[in-house]
Amino acid sequence: MASQNVKRVLMLAWEYPPRIIGGLARVVWALSHELAELGLDVHVITADHPATPEFELDGKVKVHRVKTQTDNSPDFLTWVSKLNFGFLQYAIPLFNEQKFDVIHAHDWMVTDAAWVLKTAFDTPLVTTIHATEQGRMGGIHTGLQRYVHQMEWRLTFESYRVIVNSHHMVDELRGSFNLPLDKMDVIPNGVTPENFRIDFPENEKRAFRQSFASESQKIVLYVGRLVNEKGVQVLIDAAPKVIHQYPETQFLIVGTGYFMETLKAQAAYSGIEQNVRFLGYVADSDLLKLYQISDAVAIPSLYEPFGIVALEGMAAGTPVVVSDVGGLRDFVEHGQNGITTYAGNSDSLAWGILQVLRDAGLAHHLINTATKAVEEVYNWKMITKKTRETYEKVFADSKQEALLMAKK
Repeated sequence: MASQNVKRVLMLAWEYPPRIIGGLARVVWALSHELAELGLDVHVITADHPATPEFELDGKVKVHRVKTQTDNSPDFLTWVSKLNFGFLQYAIPLFNEQKFDVIHAHDWMVTDAAWVLKTAFDTPLVTTIHATEQGRMGGIHTGLQRYVHQMEWRLTFESYRVIVNSHHMVDELRGSFNLPLDKMDVIPNGVTPENFRIDFPENEKRAFRQSFASESQKIVLYVGRLVNEKGVQVLIDAAPKVIHQYPETQFLIVGTGYFMETLKAQAAYSGIEQNVRFLGYVADSDLLKLYQISDAVAIPSLYEPFGIVALEGMAAGTPVVVSDVGGLRDFVEHGQNGITTYAGNSDSLAWGILQVLRDAGLAHHLINTATKAVEEVYNWKMITKKTRETYEKVFADSKQEALLMAKK
């Protein structure tokens, strides 16, 4: 590896805690904090969020929130465009104070700002593509989707290297953008295992659990956005099959999204609304407790670039039952650290959940193997080390190219 010369990193991300729309915010938070712990000067420029300061030192990470885009936007793309102008308004003075060594962009919504900064300040650009429009939507069908698809292509084209979180995403970017294999680095997402070792005395745990289920009832937990591609509708379709074997099983649905009312109607139509509780947004402190009291975590995704909720369940010591799609196939080994089921198949999903609920020995084996995996492979210290290696290679190569150009 090249000598470590990268000192200053600028991250561009449209979400960052407490603004959490999906998994991207958690990834940017964890990665930026670990990089800062290594001694790098890390700045994150992100979108505004209610009751947050324009600038804050979050641990050792310097967070800049775009506060100037206050007028109403007629549509989503106009809002994105103005957000990128805000990114530039904040980034340019930072560059003028001291040049950054690397720009790290996260997904298509920061494309314009990343492209301008890369060109204007001659700074290498690294991009993480967390998901694609084509994958989320099952193809490109509308003008808006074509625009997003084009922006994703532009961002990968302008980047020196592209980080993806699974081998599935390698194939997706090759197919969607004809992106060369040697331009991509596969660096998985991760968790911080110690964050899941919470102080939760047995009496408090029992009382917390009783607010959702009785002692004899089982709890199946879902965490994620309530959108079509996350497959919650498959879980609700599987629920009666589970309830038939374990009456009064409680399905706890954590998350928000446009699909919520449809899912509630589905549960009511199936006559299981008393077994399905939609909890909406849940604070991290309570989410950690929900993992602890659950008998299984279900991830029924139809499209999943990675699947960080599966890692969270594994870190929390809860058996995970997942669909066999996308990045989940990279790290969930059937019968070893989780149970895999056929995507979109409620019979298969119900079977997988019942395997865990019926067999305490299997559940114990899955938990032990999963705990080892998150501690040794899927933790942020290891992932940050690999990310920094990507930065260093890009920085060294770009310096070498500049020297060669200067000699011509």
